[in-house]
Amino acid sequence: MATVKTAARRYAEAALEIARRDGTLDSWLEELRLAVDLVGAKEAATVVDNPAIAWEVRRAIITGLLGTHVGAPTRNMVLLLARRGRLTILPRVADEYRRLVDIEHGVVVANVTSAQTLEPAELAAIAERVAALSGARVEVHSTVDPALIGGLTVRVGDRLIDASVRGRLSRLRESLVAGAR
Repeated sequence: MATVKTAARRYAEAALEIARRDGTLDSWLEELRLAVDLVGAKEAATVVDNPAIAWEVRRAIITGLLGTHVGAPTRNMVLLLARRGRLTILPRVADEYRRLVDIEHGVVVANVTSAQTLEPAELAAIAERVAALSGARVEVHSTVDPALIGGLTVRVGDRLIDASVRGRLSRLRESLVAGAR
């Protein structure tokens, strides 16, 4: 059986194919996020994801929640997920779809984690550096983790650049342990 991540990727890829065909990449992105907010709300999720409630009732609730906020293709995907008992993966589908649209638009996401809050100029410098390395437009997401002690880490896709004090100390410890053998 496919993992949740694989299933989410498949649904997102299907949505991307439809969006390409219709020229609606960005509207799908907005509608999927909106569907996650509307249908994924705790109160709604307990009802629309309950197999003890008849499908027609759940279908009517989902259709009512989404209303005219989303187009028919997005509504159909949400209904398909609900019908198959996979509505819980809708947020992952939306995230995966976003990643695919970013690739389509030539954008890479750089997740920057620093020990302290970074200034906008510092984030811009990091974005510029990552853009030079990747050859793509860069969108920077920044978080703070005091456990890094100092410095920062930058993750782009599956590549990690660790320029943190914690990372340096860890590498030093590994070097000392390896040398002691």
